[in-house]
Amino acid sequence: MKNYNIAFERIDPSISRYPYCIVWTPIPVLSWLFPFIGHMGICTSTGVIRDFAGPYFVSEDNMAFGRPTKYWMLDVSKVYASGSNVWDTAVHNASEEYKQRMHNLCCDNCHSHVAMALNLMHYDNSTSWNMVNLCLLSLIHGKHVSVSAIDWMNAACNLFTSR
Repeated sequence: MKNYNIAFERIDPSISRYPYCIVWTPIPVLSWLFPFIGHMGICTSTGVIRDFAGPYFVSEDNMAFGRPTKYWMLDVSKVYASGSNVWDTAVHNASEEYKQRMHNLCCDNCHSHVAMALNLMHYDNSTSWNMVNLCLLSLIHGKHVSVSAIDWMNAACNLFTSR
């Protein structure tokens, strides 16, 4: 049984609450040039956003590049030993670990923080989450929080380059 409805009922973009979700926001200029690159965070069972925002700093409900523009709702029933406690513990432990780390744009970044949380909770029976598969899967499964959240610069670039 999937628990999508439980989380979906509590998703509230107006107050940036995305329970059991991975959230994404564009990085100015960089995301315009490379639409698959952006800033990522993971939310607790209550929707509190945690993101590795810089060296030795994991923010809470204050994403480094602004409010989320996309979210990817995950299925909490795919967590090893199921439950919100396991989810929240994994997000907490990953955040505590990343508070001890230097931020590196290429290899130890916000995507790596989210991957560690998913690996700790054995999401989808896997411990091989990484920044590459998260980037691709969030691009495929991510939903915009609203029409105004669509990065129109990316949309225009994609339209003109597809011809």
